[in-house]
Amino acid sequence: MNQTTRQPKLLKDYAPPNYLVDTVDLDFALDPNATRVKSKLRLRPNPKAGAAGRPLVLDGEGLVLQSLALDGKPLGLDDYRLDEKSLTILSVPDRPFNVETVALCNPEANTALSGLYRSRGTYCTQCEPEGFRRITFFLDRPDVLAIYTVRIEADAETAPVLLSNGNPAAAGKVPGTGRHFALWHDPHPKPSYLFALVGGNLAQVPSRFTTASGRDVALNIYVEPGKEDRCGWAMESLKRAMRWDEVRFGREYDLEMFNIVAVSDFNMGAMENKGLNIFNDKLVLARPDTASDADYGAIEGVIAHEYFHNWTGDRVTCRDWFQLCLKEGLTVFRDQEFTADMRSGPVKRILDVRALKTRQFPEDAGPLAHPVRPASYIEINNFYTATVYEKGAELCRMLQTLLGRDGFRKGLDLYFERHDGEAATVEDFVAAMADSSGRDLSQFMLWYNQAGTPELACSLDYDARSKQVRLSVNQVVPPTPGQARKEPMPIPLKLGLLGSNGDDLPLKLAGGAPLADGLIEVTGREQTFTFADVPTAPTPSLLRDFSAPVRLNISLNPDQIEFLMMHDSDPFNRWQAAQSYATNLLTAAARDGGSEEPVAGREAIRLAQALGTTASEASLSAAYRAEFLKLPSESDVARELGKNVDPDAVRKAYEALRATIGRKIKATLVEIYDSSAASGAFSPDAESAGKRALRGAILDLLVGTGEAAEIARGLRHYREASNMTDAIAALSILSHLHVRDEVLADFYARWQDEPLVLDKWFAVQARATRPDSVETVQALLSHAKFSLKNPNRVRALIGSFVNGNPTGFNRADGAGYELLASSALQIDRFNPHMAARLLGAFESWRTLEPRRQALAKSSLRQLASSQLSTDSYEIVTKTLGAD
Repeated sequence: MNQTTRQPKLLKDYAPPNYLVDTVDLDFALDPNATRVKSKLRLRPNPKAGAAGRPLVLDGEGLVLQSLALDGKPLGLDDYRLDEKSLTILSVPDRPFNVETVALCNPEANTALSGLYRSRGTYCTQCEPEGFRRITFFLDRPDVLAIYTVRIEADAETAPVLLSNGNPAAAGKVPGTGRHFALWHDPHPKPSYLFALVGGNLAQVPSRFTTASGRDVALNIYVEPGKEDRCGWAMESLKRAMRWDEVRFGREYDLEMFNIVAVSDFNMGAMENKGLNIFNDKLVLARPDTASDADYGAIEGVIAHEYFHNWTGDRVTCRDWFQLCLKEGLTVFRDQEFTADMRSGPVKRILDVRALKTRQFPEDAGPLAHPVRPASYIEINNFYTATVYEKGAELCRMLQTLLGRDGFRKGLDLYFERHDGEAATVEDFVAAMADSSGRDLSQFMLWYNQAGTPELACSLDYDARSKQVRLSVNQVVPPTPGQARKEPMPIPLKLGLLGSNGDDLPLKLAGGAPLADGLIEVTGREQTFTFADVPTAPTPSLLRDFSAPVRLNISLNPDQIEFLMMHDSDPFNRWQAAQSYATNLLTAAARDGGSEEPVAGREAIRLAQALGTTASEASLSAAYRAEFLKLPSESDVARELGKNVDPDAVRKAYEALRATIGRKIKATLVEIYDSSAASGAFSPDAESAGKRALRGAILDLLVGTGEAAEIARGLRHYREASNMTDAIAALSILSHLHVRDEVLADFYARWQDEPLVLDKWFAVQARATRPDSVETVQALLSHAKFSLKNPNRVRALIGSFVNGNPTGFNRADGAGYELLASSALQIDRFNPHMAARLLGAFESWRTLEPRRQALAKSSLRQLASSQLSTDSYEIVTKTLGAD
């Protein structure tokens, strides 16, 4: 590939399309190796482009053009130009006109899983972001919206189910052929990336839903025959999401039918195609013996996420791919709010922030840092990132914090009112929020345009004579690639001041009104906030509910952190205090080469006792107590260390602290473990799942002591498990130990013919922190049940290893880096998207100690000198940087 094709696209270069498409009529004759696609486009010059008379350039890749006509007249070779990327019609009328094409594509050969491909015999599509051009010639960009009518014809025996977007319009047999057809019409204009088609031998699980206005909607989930009994939870989740969106945001479904199709081969989790959502089957199928509570939770959340896109993404889409956060960040925020309402708000907030700090904070601090709305990209597939999704969601949350829940709803209503049926921008979204609230949000746009995680350095001074507290806040937004100097961000900072008895003190700014919600707004580099009428020196609780995606630095001694751990009324900050206390111990030990002194001394014992006390508080939910007992991860500790990281030292410190806690509060843990045992049939409800999570967290601490009796407890937990949650929890804990072979063999014997369960077997071994983990993964790459062409299996094995096993991937001899580089190069030949996602694991290589840095750099250089796809080239070169 030449350098010209790798030039970055720039946000500032956006120009509206020269032509618009009003209607699209597609006629598919499905065939495994030569699917014929007839297309009729009704186009017109775009008055906003002022480009009438210019050539019409249609995107098209991997297609065989069979015929081309303009307003019914066939075009000759002198009338158009065709290359590997596009079809250009040299002269078109200065008025509305029709373009008709007939093209062939090869679904069976499409191993990139973009466009039209086959998954275990089922035809399916993935068009976001630029897959539609692999199906037919089109203006394949999100700001071209059209009304689609789609006819699908296929062999009636092998593809009895034929689906597309919108509402069914007709169906029937094709006389004398053994084939049949289905006709679909979508009345809502949509961009090409939301087009979908499915054809195959699928089983239907039907249901119905009545909207708030009384409309009857047919709901269907389509799966491989024999898996119908695993769709109940997904269907229930869909109905809950539909009702919740009506109540919370006033958004009602708008078609006669909503279909979900589960397929085995899918690069993403799911896709929100209008009226026809296509899902990775792991996010649809669930049964107590095959799916864990984590699976049930993921299904509920992702089903909701894709449904919520019907308004935030489908009805209002994004003008260009630079605006991706407009649909994804907003929809992630909506699905987070849904899950918080369905389950536990505090626990959901903890899980979301933990994921943000694990995935997005390193991204913001590394060579791949980019704004929530990027200013440039080479390959858009590489920007489906934690920054766009999770940090994008945090921006919406901050707007809700600043405007209030009702104010945010008013802003969103105005956004829909203004832009329904349009392709919008971040400016459109923020303007709706500003206009509906009367607030100036111009500074808030910095959150969309500046990369990096802001850092707040805070100090608190108490004046006993005036009974005033001065909170000083210094804001720094660190430099990131391409952005050396930053402006201060507007930061909503929720806080509390705790009195000596642990109660919240009333908050009143000097010379101002009481702060009932504890919210102050940081807008400058340096600010001081003075609170009046504070009777005694307080303990500060800052950044409550993690009110902004920032790093907080405040000097608190162990006594103050322990005080917050025991008394803070904000559930998130109470949990965060425990995390901070443990992190301080772990970083001290890691800096000392993994010394056990910091994690086995007096302060470690105090932490253990505090954890035991909280775990025993019956007034707290079991799910919250489970999260409270979990230590900061190795990646959390590495992130706090920031440089010269030795993963082996971090792991050694982690294991020592876990053992200390398990031993010091063993009696308490055993009592809770025994009393939390489930009785009755399995249920995925929040309370039952919380109890299982609490037992799992306790089991990890107990087995972590290394005592024979506790390892035996882990084995009993596995053998007596009546559901996948308990089985996989025990298997994961035991996978690090000498008894692993027995349980791994048993698990494989039970589940070798269940692909989604077998993914767990691969993943558990990949994450096991053992000296031979690289060799284990290498051997599993040759396992009969492993295939580099199955995205789920690749994520389970290679993805789990490089992202979930810091000591294995960063092994001191560099073997982990070599394994990733070798595997990614193979995958890059047929699935560049998947390869590039895996290579992102190198992003934090500069934070490692010098020897590992050199080895990682060597692997990156070897990759850079190889023949890479555009996807992988962008990740490797940016990660490597100037070196």
